[in-house]
Amino acid sequence: MGRFPNIAAAKAKTGAAKGKLYGMYAKEIYQAAKNGGVTPEGNPSLKRLIEKAKKEQVPSDVIKRAIDKVSSGAGENYETLTYEVFGPNGSTLMIECLTDNVNRSVSDVRAVVNKCHVKMGGMGSVSYMYDNLCIVGFSGITEDEAMDALIEKGIDFIDIENNDGNILIYGNPSDLFKIKEAIQSVKNDIEFTVDEISMLPKERITLTGEDLEIFNKLLDMLDAVDDVQNVYHNVEL
Repeated sequence: MGRFPNIAAAKAKTGAAKGKLYGMYAKEIYQAAKNGGVTPEGNPSLKRLIEKAKKEQVPSDVIKRAIDKVSSGAGENYETLTYEVFGPNGSTLMIECLTDNVNRSVSDVRAVVNKCHVKMGGMGSVSYMYDNLCIVGFSGITEDEAMDALIEKGIDFIDIENNDGNILIYGNPSDLFKIKEAIQSVKNDIEFTVDEISMLPKERITLTGEDLEIFNKLLDMLDAVDDVQNVYHNVEL
């Protein structure tokens, strides 16, 4: 195991309900297409999102409508905002929102924070306890083959894990596509099981009793906020 925690325990992705999930991807795909163009072949970020959406069984018409909205000249614009929160008994959260209304976003998140009797932190008060990394996961080639490919392409990586043939590579967010291309140079049809840019806690904690109940309530309420895309935290669940 590498020095970074298991990503499933470090990140709670909102959108368990289908409607929320579809809406999340629609916003992300729209913004990616608006920023980088509507052709996936010429826009790696859009291509990656479409692939991820299809894996999560987002209907093709949801994806198409989001891209067509850009082609039609729609004037929507989404902004990514991150809120830092101190939860119960040493827990922390990084709440990532994608919104077209900043006032609504902060109001909705603050309402959840107040109802759960936790505390909103200032910028940088929590983020220094997290690593902003890209994570690429796959199987089908060896760890040595993966490392050789990265070295050959001159790509730096921060850590590599091998769990019974399931390999995870951690790197700088800007190197996500380079890492994937290097791995594909070894095996072109490789399927990526993890393809994320994430915030991973440097240390994790365990909550029990009332603290755990409050924390789970906090996650559930954030999940119901439309603008919330991702919640990263340091609690082992």
